[in-house]
Amino acid sequence: MLDWKEIVRQKLAGLALQPEEKREVLEELAEHLEETYQSLLRQGISVEDAAQRAQSEVSDWNDLRRRIHSARAKENSMTNRVTQFWFPGFLTFTISMGFLAVTQKFGPLPLMLRLDHPPVLMFYLPWLVSLPLVGAMGAYLSNRAGGSFRLALSSSVFPVLPIAGLFLVGFPLSLLIEHHVSHNIMVTAFLIALCLWVLFPGVALLAGGLVVRLYGIRLIPSANGSARLQASSSQSKAQ
Repeated sequence: MLDWKEIVRQKLAGLALQPEEKREVLEELAEHLEETYQSLLRQGISVEDAAQRAQSEVSDWNDLRRRIHSARAKENSMTNRVTQFWFPGFLTFTISMGFLAVTQKFGPLPLMLRLDHPPVLMFYLPWLVSLPLVGAMGAYLSNRAGGSFRLALSSSVFPVLPIAGLFLVGFPLSLLIEHHVSHNIMVTAFLIALCLWVLFPGVALLAGGLVVRLYGIRLIPSANGSARLQASSSQSKAQ
């Protein structure tokens, strides 16, 4: 009886995957070839011909190896992007906006800036003070998932990115709609609001992320970093 797992393992020698991933690929392909082989035998085809036809299901093993590498690389890249950026980013956004809502309802009175015509601009100082911790959490989670320096800091400042986009879209629209308000006043209000809701919070978030990424990185190693550290320790002991 043919050992299709061993045949596939030999054909795909050099397949650079993690052991668990490699095992799954080999088992899946071996199962497919075994099913094809058994189907040919049931049709009355000889053992030798059935084995050759089953193996001919893969016309180019080298090309298959390249396609497996490419597919796994894309899959891993997508998974890494979710764990290293999107999950930490959305979590920091949810926590920061949740704390802002709590501050608005139960916290002290906000800092208020009154202009002549536009609405009063309000800013919540306790929320600003909490943001370095939120930014630090985003960088920590991204770093733990193996995120790069750029991804860790992007996760930290993620809460202000939607707000910045809203300002960039809303300001031109407000200039077009509010004809009766002086453009100079609108620009002044926009710049102040941009500082209060984007620039200052962004700096606070980034400060927390930088502290974790630059000074806490040795205390919070990523999974890959831990593996490298352990390998280095093993080599040092061996020497």
